[in-house]
Amino acid sequence: MSPEAHSAPRSLAEALRARDDASLAALLRSRPDLITPVPTDLTQLATRAGTRASVLRALERLDRFALQTAEALAVAPDPASYDTLLGLMAGDAGDETVAGALPRAVACLREQALVWGGDDRLRLVRTARELLAPSPQHPSPTGLGPTVQEATSGMSPGRIQEIVTAAGLPSTHDSVSAVTALTALFTHRKKMAKLLAGAPEAAREVLTRLVWGPPYGQVTADPAAHLRWLLDRGLLLPTTPGTVVLPREVALHLREGRAHRTPEPLPPAVTPAAAHSSQVVDATAAGQAYTALATVEELLKDWDEGGPAVLRAGGLSVRDLKRTAVALDVSEPVAAFWVELAYAAGLIASDGEADERYAATPAYDEWLEQPPAERWARLAQAWLAATRTPGLVGGRDAKDRTLSALGPGLDRSAAPEVRHRVLSLLAALPQGAAPDAESVLARLRWERPLRGAQRDGDDDLRSRLARWALSEAELLGVTGRGALSAHGRALLGAPAATPAAGSGSAEAGSAESAGPGDKLPVHHHRAADRLVPLPAAEQAVATAAAARLLAPLLPEPLDHVLLQADLTAVAPGPLRRPLADMLGVLADVESKGGATVYRFTPASVRRALDAGRTAADLHAFLAEHSRTPVPQPLAYLIDDVARRHGHLRVGAASAYVRCDDDTLLNEILADRRAAALRLRRLAPTVLAAQTDPATLLEGLRAMGYAPAAESAEGDVLITRAHAHRTPPRTAPEPVPDGPPPPDATLLSAAIRAIRAGDLAATTPRKPVGEPLAGGELPRTSSAETLATMQAAVLTGDSVWIGYVNADGAASQRVIAPVRVEGGFVTAYDHTADEVRTFPLHRITGVAELADD
Repeated sequence: MSPEAHSAPRSLAEALRARDDASLAALLRSRPDLITPVPTDLTQLATRAGTRASVLRALERLDRFALQTAEALAVAPDPASYDTLLGLMAGDAGDETVAGALPRAVACLREQALVWGGDDRLRLVRTARELLAPSPQHPSPTGLGPTVQEATSGMSPGRIQEIVTAAGLPSTHDSVSAVTALTALFTHRKKMAKLLAGAPEAAREVLTRLVWGPPYGQVTADPAAHLRWLLDRGLLLPTTPGTVVLPREVALHLREGRAHRTPEPLPPAVTPAAAHSSQVVDATAAGQAYTALATVEELLKDWDEGGPAVLRAGGLSVRDLKRTAVALDVSEPVAAFWVELAYAAGLIASDGEADERYAATPAYDEWLEQPPAERWARLAQAWLAATRTPGLVGGRDAKDRTLSALGPGLDRSAAPEVRHRVLSLLAALPQGAAPDAESVLARLRWERPLRGAQRDGDDDLRSRLARWALSEAELLGVTGRGALSAHGRALLGAPAATPAAGSGSAEAGSAESAGPGDKLPVHHHRAADRLVPLPAAEQAVATAAAARLLAPLLPEPLDHVLLQADLTAVAPGPLRRPLADMLGVLADVESKGGATVYRFTPASVRRALDAGRTAADLHAFLAEHSRTPVPQPLAYLIDDVARRHGHLRVGAASAYVRCDDDTLLNEILADRRAAALRLRRLAPTVLAAQTDPATLLEGLRAMGYAPAAESAEGDVLITRAHAHRTPPRTAPEPVPDGPPPPDATLLSAAIRAIRAGDLAATTPRKPVGEPLAGGELPRTSSAETLATMQAAVLTGDSVWIGYVNADGAASQRVIAPVRVEGGFVTAYDHTADEVRTFPLHRITGVAELADD
């Protein structure tokens, strides 16, 4: 094929055929739906690339300027030259910034297989043109209407001649030439300026109102004089009774050639709102990371014996979410975030029992044993990849049902990409710089304008996801004071040092230095500029690096507290786990913050005694872990509760109370508060009750006594908290946003298979009987097939066959037969690039390849 033929492809398939492997790989990487399943040849790849679903997905992933370029091509002649496209984008005056950025946009559209052809014949794929071209049902974002030819398609020839004459043009013999002459007039700048110079002022005002769209207007059956002037000259053309439209050529003249009112060739810069030192940012983020760990631990400890019940439709009830928010001392939206984060990390799940409840998973116990930095890294990685969106909790779904935490309907496939992109934009700022939130949202809208247009409430979903990402990153300790921390930067896979310049400068520079025909890369390779999350293997490495950076910033756990005379203990920092667990049983948390305050009460001391501790154990524990002497009031409290603890014994008869001190039993019987227990004396030291032992225990404790439960053998029962765990559970899988990007191995194999299949489909062949229609398999008799195969074995030539596999799928293949025997042919299959054996009865026909 000549170089000229290569430069002027006649179809998208030919344009793809002219690409090298690297260009095909870029296409399949950016549009992974094209490779699922792998196309048999380049013609099938081109067909798939032109389907409506695939084109819509590709358009959704264009930035604003590339989309504006595609929209301009949709209203340009088909095909259009690069100069024509440049005129539509930059206008008659020529915008240098637009002209400098246009090559990048065209290269992007070419790489995405949305545009094909050389610079002299640019063609937008037909499906994209149908989606973006203006129509009465689907107005174009350009605000342009139909062309003169489209608007006059149903007009009578006599009326067209009247318009031509009124516009000052000579009459023609047919409507086609008349429409051509009128179009030429409207696209001639000087002649149009002369025509409009004679328009009434009111007529020019009408054109001004319609010029930027929508281009349609209403007129009465007897229009005013200024409207009649426009209608007579074709500057307004009727579409339906009472409706007129401004022709595209007239609007472009009034716009000075521009298809868009405001082209946006460069992404808006993300501007800093505040600047902090990197040390302050890292310290603040590390403190918040520690708080995040403490909050998740507190949440799981609260659910340790079995958490809230699972709603019938799934998820937490509003009441349970409120109760959780109170327990964590946070707002309900923040509580929903922590619950969803623990769920995404696989730390909580439903237990699957008949009375289904949420509880910690076995993975939670493993998580507790890890170092703090690694525990944080697991939470951060789960957050970064999760498609579940806690910000939606409390909203309504499409069926007007309330969305609940841990319930269905919270997955948004765009969430991981938005989170990653928000952090990437923060990484592109100088270290310690906190961004202006609105500038981040403006940048995201520029990068994905069509996706941002998909509404999910009052604001577009992508903007809401970005706002939530900023607040959640701060809660989790990925950012500190709004700026990305060092461990947050490592989590993203970004380099430790970033340029101080605003993001987008590299793109602008590359666009300015490119020519119209250059193919520029549109994928960002710097970690801070990635538009998609890292692959799983790279993310695991980045997460480990983040944990290493965070570890020295987290506070070291303490092995001591400060006891005070007011029956409180102050923990000046995080406590080691055994100390924290024991103190959580012996005292109640009164306040949290930089230091945690615990309060000792009779009930909390009794709780420790019920767990099997003796008074001596408690005294020794406090003396060992207190930096201050044990206050006398606390020692008295422990001894007083211990003296009364277990003096009364409650067992199962129905239930009974026994005590060696009959005076104490008399006191209980005389107390009116014991009436509900319905006690009666069986012996001087035994009372019987008509309630169960648990109710009896609670009743006596409410009266101020300290009874102890006993077994059937008379031994004191030690009650410890029962840690309820679910069966082993896996973390919820994120909902994918379309097919996953193919890895290098799959890309290489797919391209090799497509090339081989294309070779089989396009290799010249000697004619076999009647000429074959395009794509039809060759047809030969069994005898002819066998003879041709045997001849090919002797000569070593390759042949073209039609083959139907066991599933009935037909394909074309180029093979080099090696052996024919027993009803099978063994051959090297050029299509699959391997030696295979084919049953002869499944070969529909065979043809020799042409000599050229």
